[in-house]
Amino acid sequence: MSGFLSRTFHLREGEGGLVFALGFLLVANSLAMQISNIVGIAGILDASGPNGYLLVLGIDYTIVFIFAALQSLIIDRFNRIKLINWVTFGFIFVFVIVRMLFMIPGLGGFPYTVMYIVAEQQVVAYPLIFWILANDIFSPSQARRLFPVIASLGLVGKLLGQGIMFVYPSMIEWMRIDRQEIIIFNVFIYLLVYLVIQARLLKVKVREVGKQTESLKDTFTEAWGFITDVPAFRYLMLSIIALTVCDTIIEFRYYALTHAFWPGNEYMRFLSAYRLITTLIALAVQGFLTARIINAIGIKRTFWFLPIVTVLGTIWMLATPLQLPGVIAAIGAMAVLKLIRDNTDSSAKKAFQQVVPEERRGRVSMFMDSYLASIGTVLGCVVAGLTIVVSALANLTHIDFYIYLGVVLAFGLFAVWAIYMVVRSYDTSLFNWRLKRRQRGASAIDALLSTGFGEAASSKAPTDQSEEE
Repeated sequence: MSGFLSRTFHLREGEGGLVFALGFLLVANSLAMQISNIVGIAGILDASGPNGYLLVLGIDYTIVFIFAALQSLIIDRFNRIKLINWVTFGFIFVFVIVRMLFMIPGLGGFPYTVMYIVAEQQVVAYPLIFWILANDIFSPSQARRLFPVIASLGLVGKLLGQGIMFVYPSMIEWMRIDRQEIIIFNVFIYLLVYLVIQARLLKVKVREVGKQTESLKDTFTEAWGFITDVPAFRYLMLSIIALTVCDTIIEFRYYALTHAFWPGNEYMRFLSAYRLITTLIALAVQGFLTARIINAIGIKRTFWFLPIVTVLGTIWMLATPLQLPGVIAAIGAMAVLKLIRDNTDSSAKKAFQQVVPEERRGRVSMFMDSYLASIGTVLGCVVAGLTIVVSALANLTHIDFYIYLGVVLAFGLFAVWAIYMVVRSYDTSLFNWRLKRRQRGASAIDALLSTGFGEAASSKAPTDQSEEE
């Protein structure tokens, strides 16, 4: 059996146990995150409606930004295995607290808000630390071969979580329990993760990183200075913010329309079915197309997909605003946007981060994946929220979606321009002085940048000279 798995996943001697231990961490976190997210969103929409969700989302990503700032102080200072161990234990503690909140009467939708905020940390914080840890364990050549396997296991975790949540509404009716009881299952999942870390990962040797002593301001300034000094990264930053604004408002419209069609516990079933289908498609794309697409057209051209899909999806939603056609357009636009964002676009961006010197890669990755996402999401919530408020004051609530979708279209077109500038400055940016330490050999750079390896390309550990040679 072990020989079959080694041949199937291209594992070499001594890699199997470590790969599947790391894969289990992703499986468990993805599974638990789907449960937290689906229950949290359904609860917020039932208690406060789409506008309440928009407010919670803005608060949530303000918290994400603050946590990202705190994480940036430690991400390059401590052993990443210990970090992920501490974060895992933290989730165990937090989910116990969340379950206790549901036992306090009179809190309304507040426990669901907390649960949703925790789910976002599962999406942002855990994978960030995980992939940097994986980069510290494996050499670049190992990463190109093994990371797609590990990333695919994360998608398996999503499928499990979505499958559980699809049948959970029936379990609620059959067992006559409250939807929040499933929080106990999340506690159990992270207990298993904690045990796996203790048993399999604590003794693994990882690359030692230089101990950083910069202040929060210095840490932020270094990442900001790197991104703004390298033209391709600078324009990529602008596109990320613009596209995140688009994503936030499109998602708001999607929730507003779909929740009206499937209220109550049935919304958990719909949301699970939608995510299950899109994840299966994403698994196929990730496994068979993503790396081939990036290899065939190159990293810089892959950046075109997301802004173009965003613009086309927004036009589709503007053209079909009402009732069932509007729901279909929202679901379709949302599905395609997320598919492109989480596969080819995310893979290309993470592959491009390979050129960042190792000693600051964690902070640059944090800035791009957390800070920019937080800024774009909060900005999107503010734009949509102001549109709704002004429309209500002007008695234009029946057409407010035209206004905020028009804003999405404008941001989408701006993102198209920003990506044009990324492509235009891409090659010259590789010779920027900020990348000097990574440009020891032109052939090595070319090899790295011409290789696409999906979610695997989060960032890379130092080159294993014996393996690379």
